[in-house]
Amino acid sequence: MANAPVLGACLCGEVRFEIDVPTLFCAHCHCSMCRRSHGAGYVTWIGVPFERFRMLAGEERLVRYRSSEHGTRSFCGRCGSSLFCESTLHPDYVDVVLANLDGAVEALPQAHFYFDDRAPWVAIADDLPRFGGKTGTEPL
Repeated sequence: MANAPVLGACLCGEVRFEIDVPTLFCAHCHCSMCRRSHGAGYVTWIGVPFERFRMLAGEERLVRYRSSEHGTRSFCGRCGSSLFCESTLHPDYVDVVLANLDGAVEALPQAHFYFDDRAPWVAIADDLPRFGGKTGTEPL
Protein backbone atom coordinates (compact mmCIF):
# COMPACT_ATOMS: atom_id res chain seq x y z
CA MET A 1 0.00 0.00 0.00
CA ALA A 2 1.40 3.38 -1.02
CA ASN A 3 1.80 6.21 1.45
CA ALA A 4 -0.57 9.13 1.07
CA PRO A 5 1.00 12.31 -0.33
CA VAL A 6 2.14 14.89 2.21
CA LEU A 7 0.58 18.29 1.57
CA GLY A 8 2.29 21.63 1.97
CA ALA A 9 1.51 25.32 1.55
CA CYS A 10 2.70 28.85 2.12
CA LEU A 11 1.41 31.02 4.97
CA CYS A 12 -1.52 32.48 3.00
CA GLY A 13 -2.38 29.15 1.35
CA GLU A 14 -2.21 30.47 -2.21
CA VAL A 15 0.75 28.22 -3.09
CA ARG A 16 0.01 24.56 -2.43
CA PHE A 17 2.01 21.46 -3.27
CA GLU A 18 2.37 17.81 -2.36
CA ILE A 19 5.21 15.36 -2.08
CA ASP A 20 5.47 11.61 -2.01
CA VAL A 21 7.74 10.01 0.57
CA PRO A 22 10.35 8.84 1.12
CA THR A 23 12.43 12.00 1.04
CA LEU A 24 16.12 11.97 0.18
CA PHE A 25 17.28 13.71 3.36
CA CYS A 26 16.29 16.05 6.14
CA ALA A 27 18.90 18.53 7.41
CA HIS A 28 19.38 21.92 9.04
CA CYS A 29 21.19 24.53 6.94
CA HIS A 30 23.10 27.32 8.69
CA CYS A 31 24.36 29.22 5.61
CA SER A 32 23.94 32.99 5.64
CA MET A 33 21.61 32.89 2.59
CA CYS A 34 19.19 30.54 4.36
CA ARG A 35 19.32 32.59 7.56
CA ARG A 36 18.53 35.81 5.70
CA SER A 37 15.91 34.25 3.45
CA HIS A 38 14.01 32.78 6.41
CA GLY A 39 14.78 35.35 9.11
CA ALA A 40 15.92 32.55 11.41
CA GLY A 41 19.07 31.01 12.85
CA TYR A 42 18.82 28.11 10.43
CA VAL A 43 16.28 26.37 8.22
CA THR A 44 15.36 22.71 7.94
CA TRP A 45 15.15 21.34 4.41
CA ILE A 46 14.07 18.05 2.93
CA GLY A 47 15.21 16.83 -0.47
CA VAL A 48 12.46 15.59 -2.80
CA PRO A 49 13.06 14.07 -6.25
CA PHE A 50 11.17 16.09 -8.87
CA GLU A 51 9.11 13.04 -9.82
CA ARG A 52 7.73 12.98 -6.23
CA PHE A 53 6.95 16.72 -6.11
CA ARG A 54 3.79 18.30 -7.52
CA MET A 55 2.43 21.84 -7.51
CA LEU A 56 -1.30 21.85 -6.73
CA ALA A 57 -2.08 25.58 -6.86
CA GLY A 58 -0.48 28.99 -7.01
CA GLU A 59 2.51 28.32 -9.22
CA GLU A 60 1.83 31.71 -10.82
CA ARG A 61 2.26 33.27 -7.33
CA LEU A 62 5.82 31.96 -7.01
CA VAL A 63 8.60 34.50 -7.23
CA ARG A 64 11.99 33.06 -8.08
CA TYR A 65 15.22 34.64 -6.91
CA ARG A 66 18.65 33.59 -8.16
CA SER A 67 20.54 33.62 -4.85
CA SER A 68 23.84 32.22 -6.17
CA GLU A 69 25.44 31.03 -9.38
CA HIS A 70 23.89 27.61 -8.79
CA GLY A 71 20.79 28.25 -6.67
CA THR A 72 17.31 29.64 -7.22
CA ARG A 73 14.94 30.16 -4.30
CA SER A 74 11.16 30.37 -4.67
CA PHE A 75 8.76 32.16 -2.37
CA CYS A 76 5.12 33.19 -2.37
CA GLY A 77 4.68 36.62 -3.91
CA ARG A 78 1.65 37.30 -1.72
CA CYS A 79 2.74 36.32 1.81
CA GLY A 80 6.51 35.99 1.34
CA SER A 81 6.85 32.40 2.60
CA SER A 82 10.12 30.86 1.52
CA LEU A 83 9.26 27.50 -0.03
CA PHE A 84 11.81 25.86 -2.34
CA CYS A 85 15.41 25.94 -3.50
CA GLU A 86 16.63 24.46 -6.77
CA SER A 87 20.30 24.01 -7.56
CA THR A 88 22.27 23.08 -10.63
CA LEU A 89 24.53 21.17 -8.21
CA HIS A 90 21.67 18.69 -7.68
CA PRO A 91 19.36 18.94 -10.73
CA ASP A 92 17.32 15.82 -9.89
CA TYR A 93 15.69 17.09 -6.70
CA VAL A 94 14.24 20.17 -5.08
CA ASP A 95 14.88 21.36 -1.53
CA VAL A 96 11.58 21.93 0.29
CA VAL A 97 11.25 23.82 3.58
CA LEU A 98 10.11 21.24 6.14
CA ALA A 99 8.09 23.79 8.14
CA ASN A 100 5.75 24.37 5.19
CA LEU A 101 4.44 20.80 5.22
CA ASP A 102 1.05 20.11 6.74
CA GLY A 103 1.92 16.52 7.58
CA ALA A 104 4.87 14.52 8.78
CA VAL A 105 7.56 12.95 6.66
CA GLU A 106 9.45 9.81 7.54
CA ALA A 107 12.79 11.53 8.19
CA LEU A 108 13.94 13.52 11.17
CA PRO A 109 16.83 15.98 10.81
CA GLN A 110 20.01 14.01 10.13
CA ALA A 111 22.74 16.66 10.02
CA HIS A 112 23.77 20.31 10.19
CA PHE A 113 25.10 21.78 6.91
CA TYR A 114 27.26 24.90 6.65
CA PHE A 115 27.75 24.61 10.39
CA ASP A 116 30.95 26.67 10.24
CA ASP A 117 28.88 29.55 8.79
CA ARG A 118 26.29 29.46 11.61
CA ALA A 119 25.10 32.52 13.50
CA PRO A 120 27.16 32.95 16.68
CA TRP A 121 24.00 33.34 18.76
CA VAL A 122 22.55 29.94 17.80
CA ALA A 123 23.16 27.26 20.44
CA ILE A 124 23.00 23.68 19.20
CA ALA A 125 22.70 20.95 21.81
CA ASP A 126 22.14 17.86 19.67
CA ASP A 127 24.58 15.19 18.53
CA LEU A 128 23.81 15.38 14.81
CA PRO A 129 26.81 15.33 12.45
CA ARG A 130 28.14 18.77 11.55
CA PHE A 131 29.39 19.67 8.11
CA GLY A 132 30.85 22.81 6.54
CA GLY A 133 33.49 24.07 4.18
CA LYS A 134 32.87 25.43 0.69
CA THR A 135 30.15 22.88 -0.12
CA GLY A 136 28.63 22.87 3.37
CA THR A 137 28.79 19.08 3.30
CA GLU A 138 32.43 18.48 4.19
CA PRO A 139 33.05 16.81 7.59
CA LEU A 140 34.20 19.25 10.28
